[in-house]
Amino acid sequence: MKAKRLLLGLATVTAALALGGHALAGHADTTDATDSSSVVSDSSSTTSDSGSTVQTKALSKAYVVYGAGLASEDKDSVATALGVKSNYAALTATGSDYAKYLNSAGTTDASMISSVALAPADPGSGVKVNIAKYNGSNNITQVTAQQYSMVATMAGVKDVIITVTADKSVSGESALTGVYKALAADGLTLNAENTQAANGVLDATQPAINDNSSDKKYPGKLMAAVGSVSSDLAKQRQNGNDLATKADIEAMLQKALAKQGITNQTTQTQINNISIALSKVQQAPVSTSKNYVSNVKNVANNLANSIGNKMASVKDFANSADAKQAENFIVRIWHQIVNFFTGLFN
Repeated sequence: MKAKRLLLGLATVTAALALGGHALAGHADTTDATDSSSVVSDSSSTTSDSGSTVQTKALSKAYVVYGAGLASEDKDSVATALGVKSNYAALTATGSDYAKYLNSAGTTDASMISSVALAPADPGSGVKVNIAKYNGSNNITQVTAQQYSMVATMAGVKDVIITVTADKSVSGESALTGVYKALAADGLTLNAENTQAANGVLDATQPAINDNSSDKKYPGKLMAAVGSVSSDLAKQRQNGNDLATKADIEAMLQKALAKQGITNQTTQTQINNISIALSKVQQAPVSTSKNYVSNVKNVANNLANSIGNKMASVKDFANSADAKQAENFIVRIWHQIVNFFTGLFN
């Protein structure tokens, strides 16, 4: 009986350690970016699909990208909100970066408020986004985690966890800049035509998201429909067929919205604008990649039932350095416990 109690106690301690170890894993973030005149390239990370540029090399380490408008005295608290660890490489997203990646000049450093963190995710997991509260408040007031996830995927990103926050209330539209800047620093390829087309989808979906702000399921369902159509459009292009007409895309989008049960919540004007944005994605290099077809379909499936600001959980950070350190810690403690109990019985 005594031995049985000891074994039960050992199992309980092990479970507690496992939970504690997972809590040591870090989180990741998002910022803004898009550009039509610039291509950040690295031949080792491009696909061979018709010269398109879709990320195929895993993120090598974690990054944090602070908005240039962030006051220095608030940086530590923003880092805490993002879950930044000592091993995160730090960068700053400037107004020039915004112009470079989003092809939108005139943005000042002071207006770059959002900050993001990025961490490697398991292969095949897609893009997952968490919007983190800052001092208890969600300061990203418009763009949803589901929009960030789909737009980043359309820009050619995959298998990364992004965490976004801001120290004051902002729309969040500029947050992707930091994501793209971190990927470029890591040697990954992002094509400016892709990022610009993706940002068009962000702009086109925002009015529909705003009009349905009371429906927490709507953002995930809308972006799932958008992603499904984009996957089909890319497949059509790769099959050598003519590019879809605006009428074709509208019909495909209507069908996808009906599948998600949100047709009546989306106006014809919104459908029209989203269709135009999807047409530009089909014309962008990203739609020539076979990887993109599966990547965007995978993310669309994940988004269909996604609700709220947290898409990634602790287990999704399995490839991060923090998670590996936590796993090693658990193994060391486990051996110590086993040795302790073995000594009791001997």
